[in-house]
Amino acid sequence: MRILLIEDDEALGSAVREHTVTEGHAADWVKDLSQAREYARSVAYQLTLLDIHLPDGNGIDYLREMRKRLDSTPVIILTARDQISDRIEGLNAGADDYLLKPFDLGELSARIYAVARRHGHFPEPIYSLGTLAIQSAARRLDRHGQAVYLTAREWAVLDCLLRRPGTIVSKGEIEDALYSFGSEIESNTVEVYVSRLRKKIGGDVIATVRGLGYRLVVT
Repeated sequence: MRILLIEDDEALGSAVREHTVTEGHAADWVKDLSQAREYARSVAYQLTLLDIHLPDGNGIDYLREMRKRLDSTPVIILTARDQISDRIEGLNAGADDYLLKPFDLGELSARIYAVARRHGHFPEPIYSLGTLAIQSAARRLDRHGQAVYLTAREWAVLDCLLRRPGTIVSKGEIEDALYSFGSEIESNTVEVYVSRLRKKIGGDVIATVRGLGYRLVVT
């Protein structure tokens, strides 16, 4: 997924961004609300990780702004504020989940996937496609009963296709899932990763729709 991380703590922000990228997401990290607004105008994010206490304002106010303009992007609040009243305020403002600092990065991953599934960004925990058994959240794929290893970016491509099986996913959408804001993208990057995926999961699983993109073949 394309994730916007809004966190001013240098150590935590760096750790969360590195972890989410390792998990196969494209993560853009900003440290204040001004930057967040700028990035959100340019990119369609699938998830926002939001701190509350930021240098130029309150994360809850930013969340209310999002919902007021009918931005339904899922939001997980990351904060040290542990009062029940704080959680209620965040959830009532439109947050999808609330994670208290300090937190385990494994728990953050689980919550990201749980929220993403609720919003249709990931298929059911186990997805069957011909001889393939795919567990996106667990990052496990079996072919003919044998485990197949995929890299983080190969998972990112496959996740894009799994969200809309049988329908066309554009090259631009896949590029967005692969790269963070400002990253250099080679013109043939998507083709390279699709080719690698085909070698691992079967050449007939991903179809090229010339001039439009790719689709997962559902039989």
